[in-house]
Amino acid sequence: MAAETMARLTWRRPWHRLSRRLVGTVAVALVVAGCAAEQANLSSTAPVLASAPRLTGAEKAAEREHRRLVASFGGAYRWAPAQKLLETVVARLVAATDRPSEGYRVTILNSPTVNAFALPTGNIYVTRGLLALANDDSEIAGVLAHEIAHVTANHAAARAELAQRSALVSRVVTEVLDNPKGGAQVADQSQRTIAGFSRAQELEADRIGIQTMAKAGFDPYGAVRFLASLGRNSGARTATTSDFLATHPSTPERIAQALSTARSIAAPGIGERRRAEYLTAIDGIAYGDDPVDGVVRDRRFLHPRLGITFTAPEGFSLDNTAQAVLGVSRSGEEALRLDAVEAPQVESLEEFIRSGWIEGVTAESIQPLSVNGLPAATATAAGTDWTFHLAAVRIDGSIYRLVLASRNNDAASATAFRSALMSLRRLSPGEIRAIRPLHIDIVTASSGDTPERLAMRMALSAGKLERFRVLNGLDPGNALRPGERYKIVVE
Repeated sequence: MAAETMARLTWRRPWHRLSRRLVGTVAVALVVAGCAAEQANLSSTAPVLASAPRLTGAEKAAEREHRRLVASFGGAYRWAPAQKLLETVVARLVAATDRPSEGYRVTILNSPTVNAFALPTGNIYVTRGLLALANDDSEIAGVLAHEIAHVTANHAAARAELAQRSALVSRVVTEVLDNPKGGAQVADQSQRTIAGFSRAQELEADRIGIQTMAKAGFDPYGAVRFLASLGRNSGARTATTSDFLATHPSTPERIAQALSTARSIAAPGIGERRRAEYLTAIDGIAYGDDPVDGVVRDRRFLHPRLGITFTAPEGFSLDNTAQAVLGVSRSGEEALRLDAVEAPQVESLEEFIRSGWIEGVTAESIQPLSVNGLPAATATAAGTDWTFHLAAVRIDGSIYRLVLASRNNDAASATAFRSALMSLRRLSPGEIRAIRPLHIDIVTASSGDTPERLAMRMALSAGKLERFRVLNGLDPGNALRPGERYKIVVE
């Protein structure tokens, strides 16, 4: 299942040198691959018995990979009702597979992104963002059955084998036949083959998963409903074009196949949905960014632990990732990045900008200034297609780097950069105390309630109605049912 984005910005270590080619990149995809150990109680400090079996080297490595993977998504999220529900659903699904003796463990990841994936070890990972998007047991069963299908069909091993074979052919052409151009062509063709192979795997996992969930007694159309919600959620975040090298098929393609598979099993109306039980299990679950790692509120980013804030220019959307705070304009003609490095031993911020942080800086453009009482320096850099406005701001022991990349080197982009830079400041103690986490609240619709009325109760600064519909799987024409329960986001 494609990832929307990675985890929040941690701000704990220096960032790598910024390349012009990377500015504006705002999303990554995660495919089924790699290896991790079955989840263990990593926080346990109980002594190990002398008679207990010791971990082999491979298992120790897998354990480390598991820890790193969980940490990259913000750590494990503890929510007992949802954890119990997931384990119950997985047990039913596994019993309905061709390998009912296989062991699986489920980890909820503390990430607001909508994502789920499985590793060959039987570890299944589900983000709390995905739990917030699903609306009943059958929808989450569709997700879990899809991931289990990846494991039972050995997709990760098959993909790795194909990649290794393609790399070998490319190397032979390049080195043995002394034909670098031919090797590059083979590499390009193999990349396209692998991408197509992965898309075929996703569709196969959908088909197997729907058959499995139906056999386990769940409504097979739950998979269709969740894929529709996934499409709404992606559309609400950003408009994307199709990518031939995407590792996952387009959502419409998946919905069409899922609907065909479900219809081949039975007409709608069969199997369990258990909407009430599912909503009870996620009632109160965290929503959106974890304030510990900074939060995005509309165009504003706030980090209570570091005590800083900044506001993106009008028309930008922000995303808090593991590497930086990233922003992109509606037109896609401008991109924004804010990250931090430990302050190096340089004489001045002007010298820091000259040190090669970003290529193409014009020396005469480097200027010192003060940003809300903080020492800073700005400059511009010219690329082939982009112009870069950049600033370095010293706050305590760190240097914050702000870059705005624009395809149009005009006064408007310079003004947008200036507004973002001058918004960077320290948070007051009162502002820090006012930053509270968001969570899902389950409410019951009364007679006369409308999506618009319940959406007004959402603790969001913009897009309340659209987000309410996405969270509850509602199309614009859908009315609310009195007595039915719905999700809203509150502080």
